[in-house]
Amino acid sequence: MMTALLIWSVSLTAFAQSAEVSGKILDPTGFGLPGVTILEKGTNNGTVTDVDGNYKISVSSPEAILVFSFIGYETQEIPVGNQTTLDLTLQESIGSLDEVLVIGYGTQKERDLTSSISTLKTEDIVKTPAPNAMQSLQGRVAGVQIVSNGAPGASPTVRVRGVGSFEGNAAPLYVVDGMFFDNIDFLNPNDIENISVLKDASAAAIYGVRASNGVILVTTKSGAYEQTPEIVYDGYFGMQVPQNVLKMANTQQFAQYIRETGSAPDIAFLENAIQRYGRSRVDPTIPDVNTDWYSEIMSPASIQNHSLTFNGGSAKTRYSISGSYFSQDGLQNEIRNEFKRLNLRTKIDTDVKDWLTVGGNFNFSVSRQYVGEDAAWFRAYFAVPTIPVYDPLNTAANPEMLSNAQQVGYRGSQNPFYPLLYTDNRNNVAKVTGNIYADINLIPNKLEFRTSYNYSLSMVNSRNVNFAYNDGVTESPSALRRQNEARFNQIIDNYFTYNNNWGDHILTVTAGQSFRSEYGEVLFARGTGLSPNPTWENEEFWYLSNAQNLDLNGIGDVNDNTINSQLNYLSFFGRVAYNYDERYLLYGTYRRDGNNKFQQKWGDFFTLGAGWVISEEEFFGVDAINFLKFRASWGQLGNDGIRPSIGAPTLEETSTALGDIRYIGRRLNPTFDLIDRWETTVEKNFGLNAKLLENRLSIDADYFIRDTKNLAVSIIPPVFRSTERRSVGEIRNQGFELNLTWADDINDDFSYFIGGNFATLKNTVQSLGGPPSLDAGSAEFRQRSIVGEPYQAFFGYEATGVFQNEEMIQSSGYTAEFIDERNLVPGDLIFKDQNGDGVINDQDRVVLGSFLPKLTYGANLGFSWRDLEFSTLIQGQSGHKILNRKRGEIIFTNDTNIDADLATNLWRGEGTSDNYPSAAGLRKGWNQNFSTYFVEDGSYFRIQNVQLAYTFRDIFEGKVPVRLTFTAERPLTVFSYNGFSPEVANGIDRQTYPIPAVYTLGLNVKF
Repeated sequence: MMTALLIWSVSLTAFAQSAEVSGKILDPTGFGLPGVTILEKGTNNGTVTDVDGNYKISVSSPEAILVFSFIGYETQEIPVGNQTTLDLTLQESIGSLDEVLVIGYGTQKERDLTSSISTLKTEDIVKTPAPNAMQSLQGRVAGVQIVSNGAPGASPTVRVRGVGSFEGNAAPLYVVDGMFFDNIDFLNPNDIENISVLKDASAAAIYGVRASNGVILVTTKSGAYEQTPEIVYDGYFGMQVPQNVLKMANTQQFAQYIRETGSAPDIAFLENAIQRYGRSRVDPTIPDVNTDWYSEIMSPASIQNHSLTFNGGSAKTRYSISGSYFSQDGLQNEIRNEFKRLNLRTKIDTDVKDWLTVGGNFNFSVSRQYVGEDAAWFRAYFAVPTIPVYDPLNTAANPEMLSNAQQVGYRGSQNPFYPLLYTDNRNNVAKVTGNIYADINLIPNKLEFRTSYNYSLSMVNSRNVNFAYNDGVTESPSALRRQNEARFNQIIDNYFTYNNNWGDHILTVTAGQSFRSEYGEVLFARGTGLSPNPTWENEEFWYLSNAQNLDLNGIGDVNDNTINSQLNYLSFFGRVAYNYDERYLLYGTYRRDGNNKFQQKWGDFFTLGAGWVISEEEFFGVDAINFLKFRASWGQLGNDGIRPSIGAPTLEETSTALGDIRYIGRRLNPTFDLIDRWETTVEKNFGLNAKLLENRLSIDADYFIRDTKNLAVSIIPPVFRSTERRSVGEIRNQGFELNLTWADDINDDFSYFIGGNFATLKNTVQSLGGPPSLDAGSAEFRQRSIVGEPYQAFFGYEATGVFQNEEMIQSSGYTAEFIDERNLVPGDLIFKDQNGDGVINDQDRVVLGSFLPKLTYGANLGFSWRDLEFSTLIQGQSGHKILNRKRGEIIFTNDTNIDADLATNLWRGEGTSDNYPSAAGLRKGWNQNFSTYFVEDGSYFRIQNVQLAYTFRDIFEGKVPVRLTFTAERPLTVFSYNGFSPEVANGIDRQTYPIPAVYTLGLNVKF
């Protein structure tokens, strides 16, 4: 006994003399893992690993336990004992419950959440080659619809759980390191650590009046304490390839269509083209021209991004400094159509004292965007194939002898090269954003105070130039429009956070105050007849001082806000999160927002949430279920992104004649706009989170009902038919969201994952303040919001087929008088007589569908084998419609081309087509009625992203890992819609920029 005690005493003495533990932390592939936190359990004693995964820490005794944690990896606790060297390999964890997530004004463990929050990490963000990081969310986050935009530098349309406003901006609020934004197009995706989507009211309500459309929290990258300085290069270069290019009728198909119309003028235009350009040697009945306009105006374009980052830290300071360059060329030929952006960013945190941490970040972004000409897409669809790009006979045309369809008889020039060659649209954008903060630890590990100042300065200089040219028929003068826009926003936040643990109780309380101001102004002017005329070679003269005439209606010096020179917001907020025994969770927030934008100055926004971790109950004995939590929440949100307007009844002068005498009088007009408050959303959310089968299967599910009230809508009151705006509308979005993920490590060399998500959405107009419907869109292509139906649904006739013969017409149910009146013939569309009265009129129009998808889904899978990684992502949506407005333009002009599908499948006799009318029928008013003929299914399935990567670890003596990647973005999209892409933001396809497939090679090197 004495011997054993003596040995233990000697060991303890030896440990006391050498209380330092060191080692190396590795990832599953055997490479050193930087930034791992090592903490002596129960103390504040800790450190982090350096760039190679090495660490050193002094501990208090042999009984010490070291806790090793790193985001994305399983946390491990290891007793020290007599060890002086402790090496460890951390295992990856998909969605660890102890992972800390960013929420509004703080953080919270995933296992403690009662809200619906989805997070995307940097490794998934950078897989998508795009200027805007939000594009990477497409197909990855249930309940978030991303609509792509193919134009260089353009941002996608983002909708969180549907559309909840008639006129307000439906985009979510973006919060980047504490600062509010309407977009994150200025950020380099490589600079983002993670993106959290606050989907339900419980999560977002702490942002009050700006949170109605969801909140996107963006956290930029930081360095790590005790981190050896590292240099990281990350870049890619690739090509954007046009895909699903719409086929238009070629000359032979077009000529057949024209002759089938029986239109003598159009047939004469064909003969004119033959006379001007010669006859085809293959078919002498058509011109010797066969122009594929889409092929002429676009071609593949390059895309690239290069980032250089410097990270590191000491015991008291951590830093991250980065610079990046992004370049994207557009698909359009001839015109300048490109986007270039330069970013500089720095972020630093310093522990000045044990009780004080200060820090800040700064992001500078400067970009130049040459915007393509949408009119070229529009013209390329309609331009006839019987004229060439250039016409040597058009000698009056200058500076280029482009062809002009007018010279063979058509009403317009049609040639899309006129807008491509003779316009230049440029935006110079500079954005400076950042913040400074101080964290004061008032009571160690219990009470903390944070104060921060966030700022954003944005300047946009726009220049739109129209060159002087002659198309051989008409002289077009030069014109120039300049616009300067400046915005300055700032936020000052001050809040306390109190944490306390006693027994089985965990309490976190946050209380604070926020002040925000927003100011913007715009100056613009337009001039015509520049001298000298602008050309590509004399850009130094593209200034308004050279304009001979100033357009007085095109000059403005206005404040960017509608009623105030400056918008000011003052807010008070609080949050309570309570956890009892890791089983029962309570959560509540309150925000009181005040501003000078509306007549109603103050608003109160509450939320309550509760969670029950049933798997922690003693009676729960299901071995296959490792974690199961039920949660529910209720909350209020606001949307101030609407135009305020406070009017009053007015007196209007009126006159009448009695005999030969004119009498002047006045009458009261009681109609006026009254939008004196923001829109308010009330949302209920029910969800569960589960982990099964040794945490390999994760399940997250949510059902929500989101009602938005006080919607600003335009109504027409009785008697006085003037339109007036009132806060009387109500709309509901409800749906179900499910996310499943399976991840498993087969052995030290091989691991894999597979997951999927889907979300349903039902959008319904609940009230319009009295009227049963509210019209939108044009009269020819009506959209209507009807109580009980989706927002701005397409509204028209239901086409059930094509009349194949005279017998079908007579047995259609239409009255004989109506058939004669409409001169119905075989080859005309059949419209359903909804009320059975024998005629087709306004009473037979019905809802034809909504542009909002009823179902969105995504799935991903991948594996890692030693140093080889593979992943793929698919996504799609269904249950929505697209108005093929391009086809509908035949209502306004019919001497144009048509797409190949229509030309091939026109009705040409009994049994030939039951979907499309005859060629002559296309030009008939009956068939041009807005109907399901123009409204098509927008469903699609897409392979969104495929990435193959390999890491070389043996080069540079094994100290510099080099990772090569090949990425294919959108390589395959399957859909039936007759257009370039089924992704149309508002559901109306008139001139949508094509969305290309993107193929890139990437390189990542760490020094």
